[in-house]
Amino acid sequence: MTIFGEKESEVATIVNIVTRQELDRDGIRDHFARVLWSSIIEPGDGVAGRAVSLLGAAAALDLVMEKNSAAGIGTILRDAGADELTDADVAKALTRWEPRLRPPAALIALHQAERVGARLLVPDSLLWPQSINDLEKHSPMALWCRGTEAALIALSSSIALVGSRAATGYGEHITMEASAGLVDRGYAVVSGAAYGIDGMAHRAALASQGVTVAFLAGGVDRFYPSGHDTLLARIAETGAVLSEMPCGEPPTKWRFLQRNRLIAAASQATVVMEAGWRSGSLNTAGHAANLGRGLGAVPGPVTSAASAGCHLLIREFDAVCVTNPDEMAQLAPLQVTAPTLDFAFDAQGLPSSRFPSQIRVLDAMSSRSPRSVDEVATRSGLAITDVQSALGALKMEGKVSERDRGWILV
Repeated sequence: MTIFGEKESEVATIVNIVTRQELDRDGIRDHFARVLWSSIIEPGDGVAGRAVSLLGAAAALDLVMEKNSAAGIGTILRDAGADELTDADVAKALTRWEPRLRPPAALIALHQAERVGARLLVPDSLLWPQSINDLEKHSPMALWCRGTEAALIALSSSIALVGSRAATGYGEHITMEASAGLVDRGYAVVSGAAYGIDGMAHRAALASQGVTVAFLAGGVDRFYPSGHDTLLARIAETGAVLSEMPCGEPPTKWRFLQRNRLIAAASQATVVMEAGWRSGSLNTAGHAANLGRGLGAVPGPVTSAASAGCHLLIREFDAVCVTNPDEMAQLAPLQVTAPTLDFAFDAQGLPSSRFPSQIRVLDAMSSRSPRSVDEVATRSGLAITDVQSALGALKMEGKVSERDRGWILV
């Protein structure tokens, strides 16, 4: 038996490992199809996105791999509801996709993800950032994550801080204050891990013991830029590093621009801290505005070319002029009551808002005897990385505390 030409047993084993689930054959096929799609298309491919949303990842891929004609595929898509797609659109798409139709490449990406401890998420995953679905046909086929469950949950209360790589001392100073201030107010900080403003936003969030999430333009197995390798490793320990590109894929100029749409969509608001006329952060601001997200810009000295992009956003694109964390927080007020995620049950069989891993960790802990992460992992039957993620989320809730000799229930 095979799945898209690859040995089914091998595909099933690696997909279950990287998703950290026990999927049935249809689930394995869908996940593997999405990995394949991610390696076939460039980010934001609207024809692929439309096909997958209407037919499903596996069925859409079957049409392509079976070498159906553009006219035949176009007819199927239009019958399914894609009236806007012409046969010419489909023919151009097939020309883009066919050179990359290599199932073994998807298998290699999965094994590489396993090697670095990355996790595969798809739109049906419990931890999938739902706000990314606002990108509709331009949504990613999948996301690859190195980090904690708590950070993925925190994206629902996040603000993106972006700006120029060639940051000035002024830009870095206001970014440091903004990031620390937002973390103190309960927000996660999202950015792109680039030099300059992005790097300062992440570092300040970490220094304030907050949650920060970085979106990369290449695979999460090769941190980029290389000068931020240590920073990204720290982010992965307590926050999350995400990408729509499979492991092994390098960043490119187009992928950086498309990465920006994920930063804007995953966050509840975007603030441009410092940007010149040609800064890539203006692209992120455009995505935020198109998605109806809150958009802010920090003013700089009127004589500074480094702030000319921010002034442009304020003057011509209705960005809100913000100067401190309180004003930035007003772009995306936190909910008073967090939404309930009803997919687990407590000891009495009643619905629980916790992830199953959190429930198992709580069951494995004691209120009197501190226990190490290794001991909690042994008692709960979870991987150490899952235990660390659950403990981080529970600590934020005040349910557990870390002592010198280990972790204890509060």
